[in-house]
Amino acid sequence: MTANPAGARWLVTGAAGMLGQDVLAVLEGAGIESAGLSRSDLDITDPAAVQAAVDGAAVVVNCAGWTDVDGAETAEEAATAVNGTGVRTLAAACAGAGARLLHVSSDYVLPGDASQPYPESAPTGPVNAYGRSKLVGERAVAELLPRDGYIVRTAWMYGEHGPNFVSTMLKLATQRDTVDVVDDQHGQPTWSYALARRLAELGRAALDGRAPGGVYHGTASGRTTWFGLARETYRLSGLDPERIRPTDSATFVRPAVRPAFSVLAHGRWTEVGLAPLADWREQLAEALALPAFAVRHGADREGDVG
Repeated sequence: MTANPAGARWLVTGAAGMLGQDVLAVLEGAGIESAGLSRSDLDITDPAAVQAAVDGAAVVVNCAGWTDVDGAETAEEAATAVNGTGVRTLAAACAGAGARLLHVSSDYVLPGDASQPYPESAPTGPVNAYGRSKLVGERAVAELLPRDGYIVRTAWMYGEHGPNFVSTMLKLATQRDTVDVVDDQHGQPTWSYALARRLAELGRAALDGRAPGGVYHGTASGRTTWFGLARETYRLSGLDPERIRPTDSATFVRPAVRPAFSVLAHGRWTEVGLAPLADWREQLAEALALPAFAVRHGADREGDVG
């Protein structure tokens, strides 16, 4: 399937992923006419297929992307084909169709060497191949859709529908007495469903003319470390947080360098009349209260544990 089914007003790409599934659920709950295309439905690097898919859409939410951070180190061209060239193809189709594009990007476009939250206008400077590939996509959106392109950077995302750090911690609780987790990387754990709700709000504001295009930071408020997130996950789940032990990044050698500081500021939401997303602890508590969350688990994609 390469066409926009029934000309749905909202189109979600990457619809089978963790965030894509949540976006579709939010849109359905809000009564917004929408359709989702998974990776098998739509190759965003195929211009003809993308043009057909976007035709008739008013808002496109791009949740598609290469997500293997470590894998990008040895396959940067392939990662950039999806995260860069593919996004350019999607932006060009949106420009031709007069559609707003909400493109999900990453904190990894930033250098991660700050001591204060990065504003949306902060200079970019990725430290790994994945970040460079995402930056190519951001630049394409800014170039081709200066008014109707919305770059929403997120970070440290977890949710029900895919492998993530929180689910891994819960799985490890059944396998180990103690778990070592790094305590020298700082960020904002963000629940995918909370981000999905914000994307829906941003899309509506874009259609109403209340939201200017550009960069927005779609991360939770507050900050912590992977160690802090693991301990709070255990505490909220009725587990002993003392089972989580701190360590540093030098303990875990990974192919891709991770930014040490991924805390983002949220100043631009005021232009849309929206408050920043809730504190990460509040989001985590809401997520962990879901009956299905604790039994979903998979390989850790972010955060170093041992």
